[in-house]
Amino acid sequence: MNKGTGFGKTILIGDQFVLWEVPAILAAIPFETECTVERLGSGSGWTLVDNRIEVPGYKKAKEKDCLASFDRMVEVMGLDLEKNPIKITVGGDLLAGSGVGASAAICVSFARACNKEFALNMDVLDINHVAWEGEFGYHGLPSGLDNTVSTYGGVIQYRIKKGVKQFERITLSQPVEIVLGNSGVTANTASLKGFLEQQESENAELFNRRLNTIKFQVEELGQALSAEDLRETGQIMNENHKILIEMGLSHEKLISLCDLANSLGAYGAKVTGGGRGGYMVALTPGKELQEKVAAAFEAKGIATIRATIGGTPTDDSSFQILK
Repeated sequence: MNKGTGFGKTILIGDQFVLWEVPAILAAIPFETECTVERLGSGSGWTLVDNRIEVPGYKKAKEKDCLASFDRMVEVMGLDLEKNPIKITVGGDLLAGSGVGASAAICVSFARACNKEFALNMDVLDINHVAWEGEFGYHGLPSGLDNTVSTYGGVIQYRIKKGVKQFERITLSQPVEIVLGNSGVTANTASLKGFLEQQESENAELFNRRLNTIKFQVEELGQALSAEDLRETGQIMNENHKILIEMGLSHEKLISLCDLANSLGAYGAKVTGGGRGGYMVALTPGKELQEKVAAAFEAKGIATIRATIGGTPTDDSSFQILK
């Protein structure tokens, strides 16, 4: 029996457009999914015990996706589960819900657990690749963004350029507090690409103009975050959220939470993840501001996560272009 873990995440900007070669900036949060793989003495294949805490209905909604994901990873790793049946148990302190990288975290944790249990000798790049393969079950064609930050931790800028996935670190001198608020709406991430492709086909000029604006915002936010200018970082997040609202990528509940966070002093707030449901993220430096915003969310019955970004990476030595 062996265990593996994978971080949850939040995305500060560029969430939905990575497949259009728009960069994104994202960060691991200090909450993890833990996976245990245990060999069974009889039977075949795999069984799953899912003990993760969840947004109500999330695990049921993702049940078929989860099945496809595990099957794909088993195949990619070359495991013979007819001879070596396994029991998979998942838990941890990461809330299972849209927008916090829950699917990537379960994929990374499973790959790590299998690597140990079956002595596969995979390095961190291999773990990341297996998790990316697992994400196909949830996302159709995954960008690789979520599994990368779930594997490596820290804050990264990620992009796809001419088909090559690239990422680099953004280093903060100390962790920064954020608040994540859940809309209670489980989004279908797999349909996102088609949703955006329709917008592109209906008005390519407008679509490309928006993407160019977002590319510029990503560059500016990266510079502001690297300089630890959190006021500017938050302002860019707000401006980016306006575009996402125009494109139908936010949600009335998310907009309300962002407005509330900003009214209470948050430096910025926006939808995080694919959008149209799931979570929003508010930049709330300092414990006092974080608690003020989180408590207001909870008073409204909102599932809330207090987290930080900019923690210690899990692996720095192998941080390089993803093959």
